[in-house]
Amino acid sequence: MATGQQRDSTATPVARVFRGEREVEAIDAADRGLAYGDGVFETLRAHRGDAPWWDAHWARLRRGARALGLPVPEEAQVRDVACALLRGEDAVLKVLLTRGVGGRGYAPPHAAVPTWVVSRHPLPPAPPEAGLRVRWCHTRLAIQPGLAGLKHCNRLEQVLARAEAGMPGTDAPSSDERPSDEGLMLSTAGDVISATSANLFVLRDGQWWTPPVTGCGVAGICRAWVLAHAPAGEAVMAPRDVEAADAVFLCNAVRGILPVARLATRCWARHPRLEALRAQFAADVPAFALETP
Repeated sequence: MATGQQRDSTATPVARVFRGEREVEAIDAADRGLAYGDGVFETLRAHRGDAPWWDAHWARLRRGARALGLPVPEEAQVRDVACALLRGEDAVLKVLLTRGVGGRGYAPPHAAVPTWVVSRHPLPPAPPEAGLRVRWCHTRLAIQPGLAGLKHCNRLEQVLARAEAGMPGTDAPSSDERPSDEGLMLSTAGDVISATSANLFVLRDGQWWTPPVTGCGVAGICRAWVLAHAPAGEAVMAPRDVEAADAVFLCNAVRGILPVARLATRCWARHPRLEALRAQFAADVPAFALETP
C-alpha cells in the first residue's frame, strides 16, 4: 500500500441509526431485520470522503427494497449522513435498510416505518502480493430466483461457507495447510456461483466469463463494471471449468479486482490479460488506484 493512501485507524465502527426520518439511539429489539433478516444492505468503498459508485449502490438497494416491498428513506438524507461519517477519509461504508419494527411472526406490518443504519469501517488489508488462495466450500447456495441478484440480509449460507474457508485446507497438499483467503461456492444444482463475498471471473479463449446470478448469488457492482468494460460475458460453469481456466480473479466493490493464485492443486501466475484489466480498473476508479500489489 502506498504511503499516500489514507486509512481509517479507528478500530470500532462509527454508526448512526434512524427510524424513518428520526435518528434513534439503537436498533429496536423487535426490528424485523434482526428477527428475520427482513432487509437489504450495501457495502461501499469511500475515497477521500466520497463514494464513487454511490449511484450504482443506491440503485441496487432500491431494486432490492422494491422486490421485498420495503419503504426506502430519502436518498439525500442517507447520503448526508454518510458524508458526515466519512469526514473526508478513505473507509468502508455500509448502508443497511430493514422493514423496521414488527410483531412476532412472519407477516409484515401494513404500515412499516423503515430502520436504516449507516456505518463507517476501516479499509480491509491489502491483498496478498502473490494473489489469493481459495478453496471449494461444502456449503451451497439455495436456488431462489425471487431473491437472486439482491444484496438481502439473509446471509447464513455465506457465513457458514466463510467459516469453512478460514479453516486449514483439506484439499491442499499436507505440507501446506494454511487457511484460505476465500471460498468458492456452488449452487444446490452444482453450478459455480461466486466466492463468499465476491463475484468470480475466469479467462477462457481470450474472454472473461462469470456465472449468471439468475437463480442465486449477488449481482455485484464491480462485476457490472467488468461486464461493461472488458470482453466479458456470462456462462454456466462447473468446478472443472474454473480449475482449467487460463486466469481467475474475484471482485467486489470494496476490494476491487483480486487475482487468484491457487485453487486446490492448481496454481496461476499473473496473466497479462488480468494485469491489463487491473490497470484499466485502477485508472477508471480512483479508489483503487493505489491498491495494486
